[in-house]
Amino acid sequence: MQKNQLTWMIGEPQGSGINASAEVFAKACSRAGLRIYANIEYHSNIMGKHSFYRVRVGDEDVRSYRDKTDILVALDHETLAGDGDHRRWPTHYGHLHEVNEGGGVIYDGEIGFDIAGGRTDLHFRAVPFMELIKKALEEVGKGEQARRYEVMKNTVGLGASLALCDYPFDLVAEVIRSQFKGKRSEVGELNVRAARLAFEYVKEHFDTSKFPYTLKPYPEPKARIVAKGYEIHAIAKLKAGCAFQTYYPISPATDESVFLERQQRDYNLLVVQCEDEISSINMAVGAAHMGVRASTATSGPGFALMVEGIGFASITEAPGPVLILYQRGGPSTGMPTRQEQGDLQFALHPAQGDFPHLVIAPGDLRECYQDTFSAFNWAERYQMPIIVLSDKKLASVYTTIDKLELMYDQIDRGEIFTGSEWTPVAAKGPNDQGTQAPGHNGNGHKLDLANVKEYLRYALTDDGISPRSRPGVKGGRFWATTDEHDPDGHITEGVEMRMAMMEKRMGKLALVAKAIPRDQQYFLHGPKDAELTVLAWGSTKGTVLDALKVLEAQGKRINYLQCRLMKPFPAEAVGRILREAKRIVSVEENYSGQLAQLVQEHTGVMITERANKFDGRPFSEDEMVRALSRVYDGAKAEPVVTHVR
Repeated sequence: MQKNQLTWMIGEPQGSGINASAEVFAKACSRAGLRIYANIEYHSNIMGKHSFYRVRVGDEDVRSYRDKTDILVALDHETLAGDGDHRRWPTHYGHLHEVNEGGGVIYDGEIGFDIAGGRTDLHFRAVPFMELIKKALEEVGKGEQARRYEVMKNTVGLGASLALCDYPFDLVAEVIRSQFKGKRSEVGELNVRAARLAFEYVKEHFDTSKFPYTLKPYPEPKARIVAKGYEIHAIAKLKAGCAFQTYYPISPATDESVFLERQQRDYNLLVVQCEDEISSINMAVGAAHMGVRASTATSGPGFALMVEGIGFASITEAPGPVLILYQRGGPSTGMPTRQEQGDLQFALHPAQGDFPHLVIAPGDLRECYQDTFSAFNWAERYQMPIIVLSDKKLASVYTTIDKLELMYDQIDRGEIFTGSEWTPVAAKGPNDQGTQAPGHNGNGHKLDLANVKEYLRYALTDDGISPRSRPGVKGGRFWATTDEHDPDGHITEGVEMRMAMMEKRMGKLALVAKAIPRDQQYFLHGPKDAELTVLAWGSTKGTVLDALKVLEAQGKRINYLQCRLMKPFPAEAVGRILREAKRIVSVEENYSGQLAQLVQEHTGVMITERANKFDGRPFSEDEMVRALSRVYDGAKAEPVVTHVR
């Protein structure tokens, strides 16, 4: 018997609503004091192709999914045994082979599945889905409309699952009702009734006492948050005081902007859906210059159109915007609904020339919250665009968070020109010909500095940060151009001024490197004297930590260096840790090992052992355990592929 350690999976044709039932189950478990990690796999078409949703439940933190499931809910034949088309690897296999020994299979009795000659170690439960839906509708005089309510099959499968693992039905009923409020409350009650009938059907027709997996609520569960990554990024923007968000629809970034659209009336926020990504970035840059906290969100193909706008923001020293880049499978449109960490090098070098911008890659939802919030402070303090590297896995994962809190919670608007301070003309520096001395204007005429006061937006200050102005501030008018310019903002091609301005802008990266807390730059998890060091970044964090817990129980001493700040890169600290490591393996969800390349570039440490995964699916805990265990035992690291039969 195994209590409160379970993976539940539901599958059916895409567009049939498995999201609703899976997330109801996840919420019900969370409200009972359990922890959940849920993720969906789906195709980029809208309807028809196979999709499935996993929910992993545990007593302690669960940060990744497992290869195997304990309960499979199948609403069609393909979920069980595949579609029979052997040209469509690996989707034709179905999921029956993924069910753990002793696991349960709930399936619609109408699909005509023959279990004879199949796996005898499983608990197969055929349930008359439509018959139970019709019975629920007959109770309210709508029995003849059963086919209109076929979508409730998801709820029937959920109710049957609860009976199998002996989970209290009322907890789920409460969550179902919370999903259907107001005029839709009647539909909510129908769903509750259909689920209850399925629950009672399984209890009445099958012996559930022999099922080895059970879920039991805690007597006094603690209040926890269950959220998706795109929601956390959005909430962080609201917390930071973001006032302007632009976007053009693109998977998986769109969900963040849609979430913010629903909140904008309550949070003094304007969300604008633009005609394309070029408009999105340029409108956000313009809004930042106007003095508001501005942001945008996109994915790889959209980011490809934004690169000139990022250079525009950087050379004009705009206080932002903050850009959330949700990575997905590439290149081009690639795999719109699949996972990849393929945009790191692109985010580091998005536009032509040398220019300052900051790139940070959070590893879990707590870090998404902190890093997105901090990004607005960095944007305004250092007057540069900020890229927060998220991805499809972080965007769509549905997981438990004990508490949503900020370690660094102060708002920092940076150096602002208010109209009361003035910059001496001498701060302009040399003119284009390199002959101007302090106290001379651009025409070489002698000036009386005691009587001349002038605001210089790009003044050559000691730290490279010039107080920024905005429209409406008396005396704060300035030129802004995407050409090289002098401290006034006027175009110049002078040798000395070009060098002075480049050094001013690029020097800000050194300030960033000193100011950002070390734990937001990198973190070493595990024992310092480990036999193997894992180098990884971004959303692989949870999977690596889950795998290390398993491997530690096996007596293997492994630590994990998480790189979080990618530009400016903490080269000295990372290099020191890696040079002291006995053996190193990098783990990334891309083909080329982009972090390993970055580390080599900045530290000189060559990482030849690379366990990369680039099939569009994130690492499972089991895949990570196998990959790291092989390397630990002396085998050469190899690419990892999603496990199939």
